[in-house]
Amino acid sequence: MTEDSYIEIYNKALDILSRREHSQKELSDKLLKKFSNQDLIEQSIQKLEDNCLVNDERFSEHYVAARKRKGFGPKKISYELVSKGVEKSIASKAIFESGEWKELAHQVFNKKFKEGVAVDFKLKAKQKNFLINRGFSFTEIESVFN
Repeated sequence: MTEDSYIEIYNKALDILSRREHSQKELSDKLLKKFSNQDLIEQSIQKLEDNCLVNDERFSEHYVAARKRKGFGPKKISYELVSKGVEKSIASKAIFESGEWKELAHQVFNKKFKEGVAVDFKLKAKQKNFLINRGFSFTEIESVFN
């Protein structure tokens, strides 16, 4: 392939990044849909990383903040980050630094269940399952019910 192909791939990557932060894997996957030269894609991503335009740590911080605003817990967010190609250690660090997960569990619960903690066992189980599906840990869920 010609040098123009590299420039074309690099410019497309810049275009994608201009819309929002992406993990390296996400960016690579998007570029592979449009271009077939894996080596040039990897070179482009490496140059973007060298220039601090692609950064999985920064992506993780933004992603955690965005998902947290939507009321999702740390377990779900961690799973999503890893599925987007972010290393587990980077995902864990971003989640840990974000903090205040018990408070978020309370907010999400109170928004969904305005009547508070149910007395009925089945309803209480439904409430707990809601928080489990949102990605909160046992500790965070128990803090809501105690």
